[in-house]
Amino acid sequence: MYVLFEDSGNFKAEKVFSEAETTLHVESDTGRRRKIKASSVLFKFDKPGPAELLEQAQSMADQFDIDFLWECAPQEDIDAAEFAEEYFGHPPSAVEKAALIFALHSAPAYFHRRGKGRYRPAPPDILKAALAAIEKRQQQAAQQQAWTDQMVAGTLPPELAEVAPTFIIRPDKNTLEWKAFDAAVTQLNTTPEKLLLSLNVWPHPLALHRYRFLASHFPKGTGFPEVSLPAARTDLPEADVTAYSIDDSNTTEFDDALSVTVLDDNVIRAGIHIAVPALAVTRGTALDDIARKRMSTVYMPGDRIPMLPDSLIDAFSLNAGELRPALSLYVDFNLDSGDILASDTRLEQIRVVENLQHRHLQDAATAEALEDPDSALPHGDWLRPLWRMSRHLAKQRELLRGKPENNNRVEYSFELDGPPDNPDTPVRLVPRQRNAPLDLMIAEFMILANNLWGGLLDKHGLPGIFRSQQAGRVRMSTHALPHETIGVPQYAWSTSPLRRYVDLVNQSQILAAAEHGVSARLVAPFKPKDADLFAIISAFDAQYAIWNEHQRNMERYWCLRWLQQQGIRTVEASVIRDDLVRLNNAPFVTKVAGLPEFERGHTVVLDILGFDELALELDCRLRETLPA
Repeated sequence: MYVLFEDSGNFKAEKVFSEAETTLHVESDTGRRRKIKASSVLFKFDKPGPAELLEQAQSMADQFDIDFLWECAPQEDIDAAEFAEEYFGHPPSAVEKAALIFALHSAPAYFHRRGKGRYRPAPPDILKAALAAIEKRQQQAAQQQAWTDQMVAGTLPPELAEVAPTFIIRPDKNTLEWKAFDAAVTQLNTTPEKLLLSLNVWPHPLALHRYRFLASHFPKGTGFPEVSLPAARTDLPEADVTAYSIDDSNTTEFDDALSVTVLDDNVIRAGIHIAVPALAVTRGTALDDIARKRMSTVYMPGDRIPMLPDSLIDAFSLNAGELRPALSLYVDFNLDSGDILASDTRLEQIRVVENLQHRHLQDAATAEALEDPDSALPHGDWLRPLWRMSRHLAKQRELLRGKPENNNRVEYSFELDGPPDNPDTPVRLVPRQRNAPLDLMIAEFMILANNLWGGLLDKHGLPGIFRSQQAGRVRMSTHALPHETIGVPQYAWSTSPLRRYVDLVNQSQILAAAEHGVSARLVAPFKPKDADLFAIISAFDAQYAIWNEHQRNMERYWCLRWLQQQGIRTVEASVIRDDLVRLNNAPFVTKVAGLPEFERGHTVVLDILGFDELALELDCRLRETLPA
């Protein structure tokens, strides 16, 4: 004897081996035995064999006219085995009985299951709606397949053109468009980005990179809402100083300038003058909300997305010849001993004489020229005392650090001779030693300002956003702690308020300290233990990391373009570790498959086999090694 029974939604037929009141032991054609519940059995039969029954019944079930079957069925619960006798007009065979069960079960829109072997025909209105839904799904499936076939053939369906860019950001995976696209990606064994490029959704990888970043972080565009600037302060004294700024040629936001006043043969007063947008960007205002959302200017080769509206930057940037408010730190310094004799912070107005550029000065401003008073040096009367002072400051920090700083690596700036959204724009890599005198000098004075202003906040019991490093761990906090790597007792970013929100927050606190002294805690925007400062730190860290990653990605892209534009196919590189190397002629780090083990810094020669502008990688192999 055999039984037809249900097992996990499937129909099975097997031989009965033994039977109890509530269970049966059955045996499959392969000899496997198992126990099933008697309640799962639909009916018992003697012939044909289990395999033949399933095959013949399924074949017959496929021939049923489901519409006719539904019309024949009474509009009430029916037992499939009983209905089979009525339907066939004679006592049904095991095959006929099973076939009817299979047919009813395969048409859930027509027959609603009501239990083991029992069904109820769907009411006419419900059946109509169900059939309409089935037809719609079938049409959608056909449309989806047609779109997939088009993309596999290399054509983007017009219906997908508008939504296709969203497939690499936040696709709606419930839509037909995405399902069709995802199926094409799978069929072609490719990536979404590669398929979209092949379908000309973007003309080149650069456009894709830019879209992905802007759509993710600036979905409403990079512009600013209309804002009005508060009235300028008219009560600020004008400083009697000769100040210059030194920046890269592509700088448009002049945050800082330096001045020198000779007080005695061996004593100078160095002025560190910082643009002061905190006068306009006050806590809780619309301008503050704008700056806080962006947290920092986004930089990339040939382009930038500013943190602040251009109108505000223009009003506060220390542009040459313009009288602008400045937060000034004056430091009296003995050039012989290196001692700081006094320091003073003032809010005032200054007029920068000239916005100097590195490229115009760096060749002349060598260490030898800076230290030789008889050497011809542009702006030597301004540069030389600042250089002497910066050397003392560096030595003092070195004593606290316990070791000299490693500033020997070459850094590069990117200069694009054309639009930054065109991959054919010529790009130049301009090398500059990190220990170039001008860079060292400017860095020392910015470190000095961040150190002394951090100390000013600490002295007045004001919180700020401090950067510290202890036991190798770098972190940001709201109170002063040592920065061991830099070699200062405290360090608060304060010298780039037009570019970084942290500097802007600190500047507002420094202004309170400078203008109100012992009463600063009463008027400062942020009071001690203000929880909002911690929220700013968290948000800044996250946002700044994203901006830096995009800058690195764009620099990698333009490195790849530069290598191709220069026709470079063989490069020297220095081993960092394992299979990771840094090119010697460009700021590019890459892996070399199969690279033997070398000491750090060992020079190898690589053949460039390919450029992946989408993954931002070089395909290269080892050609030879150079002697150590």
